[in-house]
Amino acid sequence: MAGLVLKLGPKERILINGAVIENGDRRGRLQILTPDARILRLRDAIHPEEATTPVRRACYSAQLLLSGDLNPAEARLPLLRRIEELSQVFTDPDSRAALAEATDALIEDRHYRCLKALRALLPREDRLLASHVS
Repeated sequence: MAGLVLKLGPKERILINGAVIENGDRRGRLQILTPDARILRLRDAIHPEEATTPVRRACYSAQLLLSGDLNPAEARLPLLRRIEELSQVFTDPDSRAALAEATDALIEDRHYRCLKALRALLPREDRLLASHVS
């Protein structure tokens, strides 16, 4: 069987198609068979007050698309613009590859893949910001 396999810790919460689901007291494993289900681990979620940097804001927008809180037709262009702005700063090959993957995923309405690609930039952004503060 194909599909996404989620391994959950005790009491871990996930969002599936708008419903918050909490695991029981033991580790668990779920296999998601429905293609294109909107799934977000809440421990990985960026909260609105944490969206304070350019990459975090882009991730938050992708997360809202994934959760179904934003209309894809209305949110696509603003997020593409954010990704383009990020490409002006992140010019190394790995970052460019992540941004290209995020762009392609967004165009294909594969919001989880877009979010995953953008999240790969978070450590780089943290290093850039830390080097400017010091």
